[in-house]
Amino acid sequence: MKRFLSFLIFNIVLVAFANAQIETIRMMHYNLLYYEEQAIGCSQTNNNLNTKDSSLKTIISYVNPDVLVVNEVGSNITYVDRIVNNVLNTEGRNYFQHCPLTNYSGGNIANMLFYNSDKLAFHSHFYIVTVNRDINGYKMYYKTPNLVNGDTIFTTFLLAHLKAGTGSDNEQKRYSQVVNLMSKLENIGVYDNYCLSGDFNLYGASEQAYQYLIHYENSLYRFYDPLDDEAEWHENYNYRSIHTQSTHTDNNGCAASGGLDDRFDFILISPSVNYGSRRVAYIPNTYHALGNDGNHYNKSINSPANNAVPSNVADALYKMSDHLPVVMDLAVDITPSSIPTVEDFSINIVNPIENNLIVSLQSSVYKQLMLEIYTMEGQLIGKHLSDIAEAGQRIEVPFPYPAGFYIMKISDGTRVLAVKKMIKK
Repeated sequence: MKRFLSFLIFNIVLVAFANAQIETIRMMHYNLLYYEEQAIGCSQTNNNLNTKDSSLKTIISYVNPDVLVVNEVGSNITYVDRIVNNVLNTEGRNYFQHCPLTNYSGGNIANMLFYNSDKLAFHSHFYIVTVNRDINGYKMYYKTPNLVNGDTIFTTFLLAHLKAGTGSDNEQKRYSQVVNLMSKLENIGVYDNYCLSGDFNLYGASEQAYQYLIHYENSLYRFYDPLDDEAEWHENYNYRSIHTQSTHTDNNGCAASGGLDDRFDFILISPSVNYGSRRVAYIPNTYHALGNDGNHYNKSINSPANNAVPSNVADALYKMSDHLPVVMDLAVDITPSSIPTVEDFSINIVNPIENNLIVSLQSSVYKQLMLEIYTMEGQLIGKHLSDIAEAGQRIEVPFPYPAGFYIMKISDGTRVLAVKKMIKK
């Protein structure tokens, strides 16, 4: 079923964006490992900021992200500005800006979002106080050519740094943090484009925190893991290609040792990003842990030679942090909403759906169309064959299904003409 669902999602994105004007956003999440002057066990001897600046500059030049979201930047604005001036806006780049800094419960480290201001603009932000560290929300909008006419595409980037450590007490604290997050999102009450990233410190998919995010009871708000493979990742050789910590085997007193054997760092996406229903869509197969070539289980990222990135990038990843960055690409549909994307027929769905599914069809070519309704799990739950009159056709049928996202596939009996996303309230 997962293979069918992945195929369905991939085709949904292709069909939905087939006639669109597409631009991309590259997103990178990174735990910077105490980017500050001094922390517990970390100093300018074993975690030197000049070395970190040089290493991060190499990584940024290699990846070219448009959105950089980070954990463990120093909670003083000086460190945030230092990254902008010494790293991001160098080597021909002059477009990076940062969002507001908040640190109401995180001690000497904080979260931050840096962004390409040629593509994105800051709209607003909020924070969620938890038992351990704040979770930050930064709402951004894309600078579309039609922005002057009010054509706005929003994406909210959520940054979390969940409680570290093994044992039931730490697992419970991680769970408590994500409960606070989901409660906040439901209170906001918008089915937005959300990207949730961070160092989650999870040892496996069975942890309550992960299950709460991925299987949240209200399907309009639950998150999707682009890797879609629930497993116990900790010290599991079978998942060596997705581990993100640690880049070191040696113990220098600051970086965690032991080599790559944990998946701590994540980017999760909301249903609208997973299915491209609000003009932003995850591009399949772009999600990866930078520098993880699958050959460094329990080894340092730069020894032996790394097959995923150039040697200077592997060395930079080793020197910069004990975590690997996680990278993915997003497609943004900048087609003005007033421009039709289908020439030979039009379809309009009353969305979100209440009690009845209401569809209006019009076509100068097709005299009969098949409508198929699927759940997000790929289950076919309804079919309707409709004759199309010259003046158009209006269909209204009961929709006795739970609240959530659904897919409508429209075909002429031989080929798929369109795929639409629908929301049941």
